[in-house]
Amino acid sequence: METRVAVISIIISETDQVEKVNSLLHDYASGVIGRMGIPYREKGVSIISIVMDAPMNEINALTGALGRLEGVSAKTICAD
Repeated sequence: METRVAVISIIISETDQVEKVNSLLHDYASGVIGRMGIPYREKGVSIISIVMDAPMNEINALTGALGRLEGVSAKTICAD
C-alpha cells in the first residue's frame, strides 16, 4: 500500500484530553516517524506536531479521531 508523508498539527486546550491524545498516538505509532510537543503554559495549551509516513487512510483516521475529542484541534498537511 502506498504511503504518504504528512504532518499533523494538534492543539490541546483541555488538559484532561492529553491522555486520550497520547493513547491515540500510541495506537498509530507504527506510522509515526517523529513527534515534537510544546507546552505553552502562558496560553494554557499544548501544541504537538506529528510526522507520519503511512497510508492516507491511517493519517485521515488519526486526524479525525483527534478532532472529535473535545478541546482538541487537529489539521493535516501532506507532501506531494
